[in-house]
Amino acid sequence: MTTTCRRLSATALTLLLIAMPAAGAQEAPADRDARMKWWRDARFGMFIHWGLYAVPAGEYNGKRSKEIGEWIMSWANIPRAEYEKFAPTFNPARFDAAQWVRIAKDAGMKYLVITSKHHDGFAMYDSGVSTYDIVDATPYRKDPMRALADECRRQGITFAFYYSIMDWHHPSQYVDAPGKHAEAGHGQTRMREGRKQEYVDYMKAQLRELVTKYDPAVLWFDGEWVDWWTEEDGQDLYRYVRGLKPGILINNRVGKGRKGMEGLNRTDRVYAGDFGTPEQQIPASGLPGVDWESCMTMNDTWGFKHYDENWKSSQALIRNLIDIVSKGGNYLLNVGPTAQGEIPRPSVERLADMGRWMAVNGESLYGTGAMPFTEQLAWGRATRKDGKLYLHVFDWPADGVLLVPQIHGKVLTARMLAGGASVAFTQTTGITLKLPVKAPDPIASVIVLDIESSGGR
Repeated sequence: MTTTCRRLSATALTLLLIAMPAAGAQEAPADRDARMKWWRDARFGMFIHWGLYAVPAGEYNGKRSKEIGEWIMSWANIPRAEYEKFAPTFNPARFDAAQWVRIAKDAGMKYLVITSKHHDGFAMYDSGVSTYDIVDATPYRKDPMRALADECRRQGITFAFYYSIMDWHHPSQYVDAPGKHAEAGHGQTRMREGRKQEYVDYMKAQLRELVTKYDPAVLWFDGEWVDWWTEEDGQDLYRYVRGLKPGILINNRVGKGRKGMEGLNRTDRVYAGDFGTPEQQIPASGLPGVDWESCMTMNDTWGFKHYDENWKSSQALIRNLIDIVSKGGNYLLNVGPTAQGEIPRPSVERLADMGRWMAVNGESLYGTGAMPFTEQLAWGRATRKDGKLYLHVFDWPADGVLLVPQIHGKVLTARMLAGGASVAFTQTTGITLKLPVKAPDPIASVIVLDIESSGGR
């Protein structure tokens, strides 16, 4: 089977690409804060990598790899025509949008980001500018993105899209690497002479579809590292998308701000984008002055691999969440559904564990800021908001004495968040808490300090 971009007349394509006036380059800090508020308050979201790569599930011609599942077209060196053959077998009959959103909501997640098109170029929605999509190219014939967008709104979860700038399938791009098929995917595609504008027009047309049909709150870009994409291209795309929806959020990978660790601050951003995206890591001291979000997997892959059983424990995931929020970031935690449309059981179990912890302790993370201490806490982490300091104790002191560094403001009360039991304390240069003998929660027990003044340290 071969699938191609739908032909559009020049007039139709021009009309499709016309955007509203782009958002002003000099956004007032108050306006930016208002636009970012829901995202800063949310703190915890679900990432979903789902596409044709779920069909081979990490195995091709009897060969497995330690590489990530969604890159199988690249690491297995699969020509486009061969990769396209996965589409007629992709029929996720067990997909249940309500169940997926409920899993995220019950875990305490506030938003959901799903792959609308990954590097393999296959659209997981009903695209009007390509037949290489789940509605036109598979026996499923339905639009799961429409179902998810609608279900997120019903259940009160914010809906968002991932979109890859690089495209292994589009005819404008090719591979120039030893041992690679010219028509196979690779981490660094080349742009054919004179065809870049054609692809940018195609990409903008798809992005217009995504924004106007599904109304996502975030566009989460990736694949920006290719040589033919420039920071100027990223700035242009940022303006284009903000023109379609001024209130939308866009990550730093729209341009060359890879992982959000270089040249970003809240008031004078060197790179396009609204927040940084450290991948598979938690910055040791956070990223002060920068909005950021750590995206991480539960095992070793983003897209489903049937043999990847290297799952992180529920304890590790919960503590990752606390660690990230205590440093001022968001946690975007990934699941990789199967080709049948199911989130793997180990992911569901761990998310349920996280949800049970969040049901009791979520107050200590939602809408909170980074801990007021410059040094790491040996026993755990801390967050703060509204005159409260939340202490997340990982390592419960054997002698029942917890030492907290000095803070600005008088501590009025100390209590356990779970159950509300009072905690005895003294405050001098620091704070000394006298805790119960046994930790209420072996993963992370939370103590709330009510402070007279919520100023900085």
